Amino acid sequence: MIFQLPRMTPCWVIALAIFLPAASRMQAALTGPTLRFDYGAGEPMTNPLGHFMYFVPLVSPEQVCFLTNAGNTQCARVVSFQSRTNGAAFHTMCEFDFVGQGLQRNVFDHTFILKRRDQDLKSGKALLHQLDSINVEGAGSGSVEIDGALTNGQPVIREMRLRFNSHGRASPVSVDLQDIVLRNGAPYYENETVARVNTLTFRQKTGPPKMEVGLASVKRAGAGNGLWQNFVGGLKGAAANFLLPPLNITTNGQQAMMEFGLALAQARPEFTFPLAARLTNGPAIPQ
Repeated sequence: MIFQLPRMTPCWVIALAIFLPAASRMQAALTGPTLRFDYGAGEPMTNPLGHFMYFVPLVSPEQVCFLTNAGNTQCARVVSFQSRTNGAAFHTMCEFDFVGQGLQRNVFDHTFILKRRDQDLKSGKALLHQLDSINVEGAGSGSVEIDGALTNGQPVIREMRLRFNSHGRASPVSVDLQDIVLRNGAPYYENETVARVNTLTFRQKTGPPKMEVGLASVKRAGAGNGLWQNFVGGLKGAAANFLLPPLNITTNGQQAMMEFGLALAQARPEFTFPLAARLTNGPAIPQ
């Protein structure tokens, strides 16, 4: 009697069967989150707020740690679409709402700027108004405004503005700023301030990419929320808008924001951010 051995599958076939699905999953994972929009038609489509604000670690030249409180319910949804054109240029505005409760923070790592400015610190210079974090607390209303040109019938984005204080509501977005000095050979943080952010502006132009920040108010960290504190904070905010220089951002982040604006200008149903390589995971913020 002759026994026939079962045909053996070559090892390389088994390896491919294991590797290819894994490689496919890795390739699929090399993007940021996908936002989905209905522009106010039908049931509102909500996105986790961290997905909407994913551009923060994308544009940052520094490492960023994302933090949020346990039980956070903050979401973002685009609720309208308006566009007009004269055949050569166009203007698009999409309103959005932030809904839900909680606090989200993007905290910036100063390791690299401390290395770059080491000699300045050692000579006694202070690094003024360094960005410590960008925060979103609670709900709010805003808009994305997009200006561009039509080239051979195709839209080209020139400027994109994110406004966070629409419909008379205060902006839920703030930035923490600190001065950094060297004391006893170690970095020391002082003059902590909190600035309320009304607008972020991205422009497509030659030269290093920048993000312009429009402020509503600037207060010392821990300042009260009374009438006088708010009045003084508003005056400081108006002055800071003339003094705060545009922030350096990454080229990839600039391009991502232009693509985001183009997706909204064309009323696409979704947009996927590229992967933010500088984003690190962080723990939840204690309640």
